[in-house]
Amino acid sequence: MAENKKPWSGRFGEATAKSVETFTCSLHYDSRLYRYDIEGSIAHAAMLAESKILSRKDEKAIVRGLKGILGDIEKGVLAFDPADEDIHMAVEKELIRRIGPAGGKLHTARSRNDQIALDVRLYLRAEIDGIVALLGALQGRLVETAKKEMQTVMPGYTHLQKAQPVLLAHYLMAFAEMFSRDAGRLADCRKRVNVLPLGAAALAGTGLPIDRHCAARLLDFPQVSRNSMDTVADRDHIAEFIFAAALVMMHLSRFCEDLVLWSSDEFGFAEIADAYTTGSSIMPQKKNPDIAELIRGKTARVYGDLVALLTLLKGLPMTYNRDLQEDKEPLFDAVDTVKDCLSIFTEMLAHTVFNAQRMRAAAAGGFSTATDIAEYLVEKGVPFRQAHEIVGGIVAYCLQSRRTLEDLTLGEYQSFHAGFDEAILSRISPENSVNARRTYGGTAQAAVRERIREFEKKLGRK
Repeated sequence: MAENKKPWSGRFGEATAKSVETFTCSLHYDSRLYRYDIEGSIAHAAMLAESKILSRKDEKAIVRGLKGILGDIEKGVLAFDPADEDIHMAVEKELIRRIGPAGGKLHTARSRNDQIALDVRLYLRAEIDGIVALLGALQGRLVETAKKEMQTVMPGYTHLQKAQPVLLAHYLMAFAEMFSRDAGRLADCRKRVNVLPLGAAALAGTGLPIDRHCAARLLDFPQVSRNSMDTVADRDHIAEFIFAAALVMMHLSRFCEDLVLWSSDEFGFAEIADAYTTGSSIMPQKKNPDIAELIRGKTARVYGDLVALLTLLKGLPMTYNRDLQEDKEPLFDAVDTVKDCLSIFTEMLAHTVFNAQRMRAAAAGGFSTATDIAEYLVEKGVPFRQAHEIVGGIVAYCLQSRRTLEDLTLGEYQSFHAGFDEAILSRISPENSVNARRTYGGTAQAAVRERIREFEKKLGRK
């Protein structure tokens, strides 16, 4: 092949302008797909040989050449020319340079349209597996931390106002639930990723007698795509993945928002280790939760990746259009961002200490056990709406007299309703409030321990 001659140049009467080569080149980012491009090409060569389209001699030469290219890329001794446009052309050009005309037979019965679809599916399949593993590690860290914090009572919030006491362990396990759903979404997305597109060719399939199911077996795809036009147009699985990644980031961001608040002097609930914080260039006393803030900020990047992809796809005519070259940078950014954030967050959480004393003191404030008093009256036969009004009056009385629910005497309680007895005085402690909520999924220690055991079994830890 002549230097810089395009594989499609036969129809053209002049060389591509350098400015066009620069503008259209995707090699600087899709080169990261080299491993998958070569893996798919090796399987394609084997399938062509099985289908008697390619000789075994040519197959062996192609496979040997491709493995050599793979090794040289990984050693860092092979550099590509931007004029090669993309990773497919770069590998093919190098293959032909190494083994001669036999390398030109590799592209038989395929197009770059189904080739890139294959590369991305192979890449995304592997990356999903890696991200699910990172989610599992984070869930494991949450479980271990929850087990250590089973005695720690903290205020639960709604509207960022103190609501009811809960266990810190229950709070931590709430995020374990979120990340479990994330892992489930990604595993479900993987099913739709795990479909072989190779053989759809440009858009109509091929007239050559290939065996797509053979290629599927070689590449461990349980399904083969069913419509060649849909195959080369389809980017649903990429959008679905980035949506799932955006939810992972949203859950991380919510946790980080709490850690930013909790590590402030106003809350004092958490202390992030010095190694996972930064200081101020002007204020010597500062210790900033920058990791948590950056994760919160990077969430916007992944949201942007999703919007960019959906906007890219919304007006495309069938089937393949060069616009689809732009699908990979949002995908790569989402993959890199969610992996980096999961890794550093799990590490940071392992080096975060919670202030149980400060949390307990906060849990006792804000009349957080008022609902327990209402439920106490319900047990005495008082309709809930009436009980709610009675307790509202008690809270108003406490506010007026600048006292807490625990400060009141039995006589004062009975002045609001004759049904109160001595039991109310112990009922309103944060610990008793927590452990009264024994229903499945509640914050009582017994309920939280049960859910932790279920998680440990699910994670393969017990």
